[in-house]
Amino acid sequence: MALISCKNASFDYDGNTVVSELNFEVDTGDYLCVVGENGSGKSTLVKGLLHLKNPQSGEIIYGEGLKSTEIGYLPQQTAAQKDFPASAYEVVISGLLGSKDFSPFFSKADKAAAKSNMELLKVTDLAKKCYRELSGGQQQRVLLARALCATEKLLLLDEPVAGLDPIATNDLYAAVEQINKQGVTVIMVSHDVKTAVEYANKILHLNNEQAYFGNTAGYVESEVGKVFLGTAPQANAALGGAGNV
Repeated sequence: MALISCKNASFDYDGNTVVSELNFEVDTGDYLCVVGENGSGKSTLVKGLLHLKNPQSGEIIYGEGLKSTEIGYLPQQTAAQKDFPASAYEVVISGLLGSKDFSPFFSKADKAAAKSNMELLKVTDLAKKCYRELSGGQQQRVLLARALCATEKLLLLDEPVAGLDPIATNDLYAAVEQINKQGVTVIMVSHDVKTAVEYANKILHLNNEQAYFGNTAGYVESEVGKVFLGTAPQANAALGGAGNV
């Protein structure tokens, strides 16, 4: 059984359908990128995958014993979150709170898990530093270590490189790729379609409906993929008119 199955799912706000008729599956070990223009339904789907929003119709099914509390979620950061007054270590270990059953204490195993994930994301040297004093790339690595503390199965990343410089962006993509190769399933929402096809093995393209779902090679050759990647004849013609700048 798939880790996540989406069957004829549609979502609405105030009775107006935002995204409709979604049908796709995510298997253990997949690296799925969800792409599409702003307003295409990506953020709404994220809420559905987290069971924060129920489908208007259809359903999203978790398989292989996956629970919503076992999804490591890395949301887009707000200004308030970037200014959070805690140490990097405190932010990372807080990812384990969902599994604590309201206990305020962390066990030796919890602390070991936090340390291991910080080592994996190469932020151990930042443990005692205040989170809000870190660079954007460092903050994202800390948040990714936090998300890993919450799961051994599935990471859900919402535009994780937004606002990062090119070096920090490449570092974060490399870290996510390494995590995926270690067996953690990844679902990444991204506007960066060219990088998506470089790393992901599956693509879901939304346009207020399901424009494409399948393997990456198929997406590259699809009509919608060619348009978004700039390889369609009409896209090349439009780009050609702009000249070299």
